[in-house]
Amino acid sequence: MARVRMTVAGTAVGEIELILAAPTGTRRNHPLPLLLANDGPAYSRRAGLVRFLDSLAVAGRMPPCRVALLVPDDRDARYSANPDYATAVVDDVLPAVTAAYRLSGRPLFAGASLGALSALQSEWLRPGTFSGLLLQSGSFFRQGLDDEESYEHWARITDFVPSVRRARKRRGDAVVAMTCGADEENLANNRQLAQALAGRGQSVDLTVVPGRHDWAQWRAAVRLALPTLVDRAIEPEGSGRGQQATGADATATDGPRFARIDRIGPGAVLSGRVPATEHEAGDAR
Repeated sequence: MARVRMTVAGTAVGEIELILAAPTGTRRNHPLPLLLANDGPAYSRRAGLVRFLDSLAVAGRMPPCRVALLVPDDRDARYSANPDYATAVVDDVLPAVTAAYRLSGRPLFAGASLGALSALQSEWLRPGTFSGLLLQSGSFFRQGLDDEESYEHWARITDFVPSVRRARKRRGDAVVAMTCGADEENLANNRQLAQALAGRGQSVDLTVVPGRHDWAQWRAAVRLALPTLVDRAIEPEGSGRGQQATGADATATDGPRFARIDRIGPGAVLSGRVPATEHEAGDAR
């Protein structure tokens, strides 16, 4: 894929850099699906996201797809349920990308750990923006459940997550694919969030796979969850689906809904809670 570096200036969190990966041989005016990814360079390098999407297109499982690999910069400050960053992705980054490239349907958004939390918040605060979310081992911390009280952004996260759980109705109609390792601390809070979203009528699929909170697990889980997500979420050009779901209390009524909690990936054995390890090897953030 051809790659172009872009910088979006003037957002509430300062400059946001991204790398736009486009299928070789396509032009900017070709209408193609778009997937955004928090921790984008690491998603490409360590999870093989761009290459895997390209392989799905070659196999005829999906149309060729552009990928916006978002550079994290100050990762903890931006991804830890920071509403300024979550809305900047929608209000600033997406318009910059769509000004340069023609899209087909609404974009998808992927993230792992804090990146998954932030991706969910972007759709939550701007419902109807995304047709699908890939949320891997999201840091959906809750008081009394998770042992991360010393984390500097704990209060912001534990304010946002309960607000999602308390919502009386779903926001937007994004298809949600969640994955989590069988041996990581975030499994319990991921299950609870998946159940809460499903209870509000959201289409949710939580897949449990072997492993802990690290890129090796996320790489394997992408290959299980992403094909089903693109089948359900990628929209044709000009699709009007979800375009009315843009207000703070917006809901959508079209499209089938489904909920599968704890779909077990090959080789996964559900075990008890285990201590988190260091981030790249992977702590709960």
